[in-house]
Amino acid sequence: MIAPQSFTVAREDRELLAGHRGRVVWFTGLSGAGKSTLANALEVALHRTQKRTYILDGDNIRRGLCKDLGFSDADRVENMRRVAEVARLFVDAGMLVLVAFISPFRAERQAARELFTPGDFLEVFVNVPLAVAEQRDTKGLYQKARSGALAHLTGIDSPYEPPLAPDLALRTDLLSIDACVERMLTLLASSQGTMPAIARPVPAPHSRCESDRAPLP
Repeated sequence: MIAPQSFTVAREDRELLAGHRGRVVWFTGLSGAGKSTLANALEVALHRTQKRTYILDGDNIRRGLCKDLGFSDADRVENMRRVAEVARLFVDAGMLVLVAFISPFRAERQAARELFTPGDFLEVFVNVPLAVAEQRDTKGLYQKARSGALAHLTGIDSPYEPPLAPDLALRTDLLSIDACVERMLTLLASSQGTMPAIARPVPAPHSRCESDRAPLP
């Protein structure tokens, strides 16, 4: 059995240093709905106010951490599991992590949510009709799927299960990017609560002494 290792500096200390609490904003929706666009716009707005952020984007993750996975249902589930665990590490680091993944299955989105303390996971449904996503087709995926050149595209021959109760739903065919960002900032602000004025004290930097030259016990 693997026991967790504890360390002196805790999440609360990192959040105090950052000046905000760690959170994950999980964007879900069809390809072409605007998930990456909104994640990028939100990060720009947060960065301007000196918030510590990072984007985990589905396409980018599949170029590295998940490059061994395909697009079967089982591989999509594993893809989500991995990114959810990575997002949990970022939240523990006191960061605002923005996850832009199609994440088509409700059960897996719920499993991701359950990895986090209540309030840490904010689900944003980037909602557009399939016809709008197809019209945008920024990556040419729908055209390939309709022609039979691409299999397992969400919304065409692979299902997408929309959230039943997202923390925020954004119709990107009806709202501007600025309007979406304003609503996301309001959501994040409402999730932050009041930061403590003083966190538990962090030990002073370690000073070298003779015992430092001895091997670890």
